[in-house]
Amino acid sequence: MDEKSEFLGKDNIKKLLFKLSAPIVIGMLVQAIYNVVDTFFVGMAYGADDVQAIGGLSIAFPIQMMVMAFGIVLGTGGSSIISRALGARENEKAERVLGNVFSLSLILSVLIAIPGLYYLDPILKVFGATAGVMPYAREYLKYIILGGTVFVFGVAVQNIVRSEGNARFAMNAMLVGGGLNIFLDPLFMLGFGMGVKGAAIATVISQAIASIWLLLYYLKGKGAVHFRSETLKPDLEIDKEIGAIGIGSFVMQCSNSVMMIFVFNALATYGGDSAIAVFGVIIKVNSFIFMSLLGMGFGLQPVVGFNYGAKKYERIAEAVKLSLAATTTIGIFGLLIILLLKEQILGLFSADPQYLEIGKKAMTIMLLGMPLVGMNVITSILFQALGKAKPAFLLSISRQLLFLIPLVTLLPRFYQLNGVWAAFPAADFLAFLLSGFLLLRVYKIFKENKEFSKTASGSEITDKMSNL
Repeated sequence: MDEKSEFLGKDNIKKLLFKLSAPIVIGMLVQAIYNVVDTFFVGMAYGADDVQAIGGLSIAFPIQMMVMAFGIVLGTGGSSIISRALGARENEKAERVLGNVFSLSLILSVLIAIPGLYYLDPILKVFGATAGVMPYAREYLKYIILGGTVFVFGVAVQNIVRSEGNARFAMNAMLVGGGLNIFLDPLFMLGFGMGVKGAAIATVISQAIASIWLLLYYLKGKGAVHFRSETLKPDLEIDKEIGAIGIGSFVMQCSNSVMMIFVFNALATYGGDSAIAVFGVIIKVNSFIFMSLLGMGFGLQPVVGFNYGAKKYERIAEAVKLSLAATTTIGIFGLLIILLLKEQILGLFSADPQYLEIGKKAMTIMLLGMPLVGMNVITSILFQALGKAKPAFLLSISRQLLFLIPLVTLLPRFYQLNGVWAAFPAADFLAFLLSGFLLLRVYKIFKENKEFSKTASGSEITDKMSNL
């Protein structure tokens, strides 16, 4: 086994989580920054009172996330298998998974682009695009979809690099892409006068550079998993395993986009273009909190996967407890900061009076459940890292599909626009309860089988975990 990953089973858990999570959180925050930067410069390019251009990016955002979701399914599925394979000293399997992630990235991006471009207008209408925001959303998305390969590959391989325990390199790739995007946005949008098209082109170029950075990491043999060209040949068994594990993250990302179909249509009915623009701004600002939570989860994943493969279960329990404490703290402090600065934050993107009035109330209500979200994120990633596809899938669809869509459909009938905003904290609470219930089941299995004993064989827990 490559010694580059051995520290995952030896180092102090608290220091290990910080070492792995801190670079990921920084990288994810940079990604959140350049999502916000796009909207900020669109506001500058089209005028402080033009909410339709901001609304266009708001509508485009969930569709862009659906493109990236294909990279997430490959990255989370592949990284779970690789980290467990490294822990079990199965290097050849890890190499075959890496090669299949590479080849599937190209195949899936082509399959996305053809129907995505052909049916772009109908897709935008489904997402609730009004006549005012449609031209901006269309102009932005056609370039994003054309550049789909770099998004799918980049997202997938970032996860694979993290699964080896090299979170710092993954962070550097995100910093390179994010920093370049922040530089190119004003150049293309304002300097060259390209508007939303410039924002899209800047994003594609930035992601392409980050993807090349990640590709060179493996081509130069720097990874714990070595790339061999013969592993590019699709292996059906490996591909099925990647899909079974990664489908949870894929559904979580896509369910977020599907949820936005219902939200945007409700907003178009009860609030119009200003409400759509407000929601887009809140989602991107909230991404600073959510990306931090996700970064903590991604830092946890290789620790769980490696130690599960190495049968060091007591380390898993400690890592999960610390991750839950950290994500809850992040949620509380992030919420307080956003609520204290909500007027200033909203004013960065538009000076439209209706937008500002709607935004202050929306931000107050919508984000109240953020301290609870960490439980859902950590528990979902825990099950993915353990290779338990069914509970991971259930948790991935719970917050957006099982709870939020029914709530956002029902509550506005009684409370109009306020009902849309109130659906979010209500869904967060229900997902928190479900996540806690499933997490307690795992701990019960651990305790029943004395799983935290250093001498435990792990055979009994493996059998019981297979029934989850």
